[in-house]
Amino acid sequence: MNEKREYFTNMRAITTLSEIDTQIERLREKRRLLLAKANERFARAAAKAGLAELEIPDADLDDIFEEIAARYRTGGKGPSGASA
Repeated sequence: MNEKREYFTNMRAITTLSEIDTQIERLREKRRLLLAKANERFARAAAKAGLAELEIPDADLDDIFEEIAARYRTGGKGPSGASA
């Protein structure tokens, strides 16, 4: 029994709501930064491929990106290893 008591006195047993809120805010900020980084990555790839200069309707872009996502979700490696 003494071992259990010692374990819990060395470890914080209670986490406050404000600590949880702080952690949630940190995670939200981390998520926001990761999304921004991913957005920049895709924007660079689109610009490099010349997509920014083309007049492609949004619906067509959505379809194209869905096809790409499906290709990689099924384990394809892109054009040379596409399994779709």
